[in-house]
Formats: sequence, structure tokens, C-alpha cells
Amino acid sequence: MSNESISQKYCPTCGSKISSSATRCSVCGRYLTPSAKPETQKTVKSPKLPMLTLNLPVAIGFFVILVAIGAAVTFLLLRSTGKVVLPTPTTTATTTSTVTPTPTETSTETPAPTATPLPPVTVTVGQGQTCSYFAAVYKVTVPSIIDLNKLDPNCTVYQGKTILIPQPTYTPTPAATKTLSADQATQAACDKISYVVQAGDSIAGIAAQYAISKDGLKAWNGMTTDTLFAGTTIIIPLCERLPTSGPTPTPTTPPPYPAVNLLLPVDGAPYSGANDSVTLQWASVGTLRQNEFYKVTVEDVTAGGGRKIESFVTDTSYIVTSSFRPLESTPHIMRWYVEPVRQTGSDSQGNPVYASAGAVSQPRVFTWSGVGAVTPTP
Repeated sequence: MSNESISQKYCPTCGSKISSSATRCSVCGRYLTPSAKPETQKTVKSPKLPMLTLNLPVAIGFFVILVAIGAAVTFLLLRSTGKVVLPTPTTTATTTSTVTPTPTETSTETPAPTATPLPPVTVTVGQGQTCSYFAAVYKVTVPSIIDLNKLDPNCTVYQGKTILIPQPTYTPTPAATKTLSADQATQAACDKISYVVQAGDSIAGIAAQYAISKDGLKAWNGMTTDTLFAGTTIIIPLCERLPTSGPTPTPTTPPPYPAVNLLLPVDGAPYSGANDSVTLQWASVGTLRQNEFYKVTVEDVTAGGGRKIESFVTDTSYIVTSSFRPLESTPHIMRWYVEPVRQTGSDSQGNPVYASAGAVSQPRVFTWSGVGAVTPTP
């Protein structure tokens, strides 16, 4: 510690630095020793203010209290003047959501069409006719004939006896609204296969491979040129196969045709007295030769007694005119089928003679009712 700091003195009144030998403060003028004080001057002591020491948190808390007190005083003053109105508490209604059950969807079923039973057919038993015969002709069962006529278990009938034959009940189906053309009918029934064109194939080569005419193969595939592309698929119509020529000029009988595929009307279709005609349609079995025909047979099963039509046509459709329509309002069952035939010659009266050229189609039936017998006016 230096000598200067030891000899340093401070004025007790103002705290100024003074020398150790000084007798009076040069700042405030206080005498430092009683001997140096004039007798006439009285000692004046300066009052000291109390010192308050506060730390920062206490000071902030004190400030917040003062602000709160000021705000409370201000609120009370404004309220006394009527400028502050306390809010009236409003009750808030609580909305309770009500769950509405979703109505269950009720399915409405469309009633199935009800088959209308047909009245029984009255027939007279002919020579050699049995219940089995009538069951086969009318496509019913022997027990149904027994039950309807109250016959013995053996179904014994005799010639001249009149019995009732139950008619099979057909579910009414809508009549065909569209008549297929001959080409469409042929395409629908033709057997076809698919062939993938290979590199080096030609129209002529494929046609010769499957015994089909070149023009026919192009027509079935909608081709206007002979150009083929490898990888494409073409249709091979097997029903268009050409007949193969024999090794000798001696004519040989061509192979029989397959059974004709019947198209329209659908099996069991009903027709009423309002229908003046019924159009029958079937698919082609191929290109008929000059002496080949389709034999169309239509039988009135209900009338019996051989009431039927046999016609020979080259087209794939036949119209049953109103002349064959029954007079009774009771529906008659009409059975029809088609068979390919070939004319083999003529009889002594010049009428053509036909022989079967293929299988007979599966028979179909339709019902046809008349407008009722007309009673002549006297």
C-alpha cells in the first residue's frame, strides 16, 4: 500500500478528497479541526436522506401493486359516474343434437310372371291309340292323363272313347321384335375358328387349306384386299367349306347335312288372333345345291287328325299365313321342324320326289289362338 493512500483524507460532510494536512475542506468549507474553526461560525450539519435499497424482483412487484391499485381506483371512479356498466350474464342454451334414424330401405320384389294354365284338349281315341301315344304327341305324362280322366292305373282306353288331354303350361315370353336376315341367321349358326396369320401366309393358301373359297374368306373377315399381316387373327368359317370333288367323274352322293339350328320363334312363344302370320327362321347349313331344299313341317297338335303343312323352300325362313290359324279362341299347340332334303326325281304325275339330305332339327312349339268362330247372320 502506498503512502499516498495512507495519508489521503475525506471530508466528512461532502466526501471530497482532501490532503492529510488540510484543516478546511476546499469544496464545502468545513473546518476539519475545532482549533481551526472560527469562534463566530457555528457548525451547520447537513441532514442526510434515508437510503432505501431494493432488489429488482421486489421493485417489479411493488410496481405491479401500484398499477393495480391505480386501475381499481380508476374503475371505482368511472363506475360512480355511470359510464361503466357491468355485463349481464346471459345463459347460453346448450343444443342437444337428436339423432334421426335412417329409414331402412324396403326392397320391393318384382313378381314373377305367372303361367296361365291352358284348358285340356278333347280328343277321340282312334284305332291302336293308347295313353302313351297321346302323352308323346302332346308332350305330357301318362299319370296326368289318368288323373284328369279318372282312369284305371293301366290307363285303359278304347277306340271311339273321348278323353281329355292336359296341355303343357308355357310361360308367356315376349314375341320376337326383330327378324334376323338370312345372312345374320347364317353367321349366328356357322361354326367358326380363329386363325393367327403366320409369316408367309396368303389368303389363297389359307382358303385352300380349309377348303373355303377365297372370296368367302375375305367376305367373312371384311377384307377388300389380299394383304395379310403376320400376328393378326382372322375367322375361318367352317360352314363355308366347299364340297370336295371325287377322283372320278362318277357323281357321288354328298355327305348329309347336320341338323338345322332353329332360331325364331323361341320355344313356347304365344301368338294370339291379332297375329295374321307367324315367321319361322332357322340357320343355314351351308350353300344348298341346285336340287336341295329345306322341308318345313308345321303340325297343329291340338287339332290332330293330320292337320299340318309341308313346304319346300331354299330360303332360311318361312311364313305361316293366317289360313292355318285356328278358328277357336282356345290356344292350339303348333309344332314345327326343318329337314334338309334333296330332289331325286319325279313321280308318274310329275310331282317331285324328295329324299332326306341331313338330320331333322329338334322340334319347337308355339301356341296360336284364333279370333273365334264367326256365326253367320240369318
